[in-house]
Amino acid sequence: QVQLVESGGGLVQPGGSLRLSCAVSGITFSSFDMGWYRQAPGKQRELVAVVSSSGRINVAGSVSGRFTISRDNAKNTVYLQMNSLKPEDTAVYYCNAKSVFWNYWGQGTQVTVSS
Repeated sequence: QVQLVESGGGLVQPGGSLRLSCAVSGITFSSFDMGWYRQAPGKQRELVAVVSSSGRINVAGSVSGRFTISRDNAKNTVYLQMNSLKPEDTAVYYCNAKSVFWNYWGQGTQVTVSS
């Protein structure tokens, strides 16, 4: 059974930081591209950042310089370090594992940036 379990979301003030984690089981983690997506109320889900199985990283322009994605293949975990958070970063953040044949999603974790 494939499981992607996100953690680390919550309420933070503008300018603050959060670190999201996604613990993965049931797949060969190192063979999958791992990504973080987010969906704000009334908006489509959008890519935040992705780290490929080979370690190549792509980050959305809206979070470039503020968010950092990383993966630990020994721990089957992908992280999203979010700094200088803004109210517009408020959304449900989803972890994604993708390969040529498979595409898996976590249940999401809420991030709210508000004073």
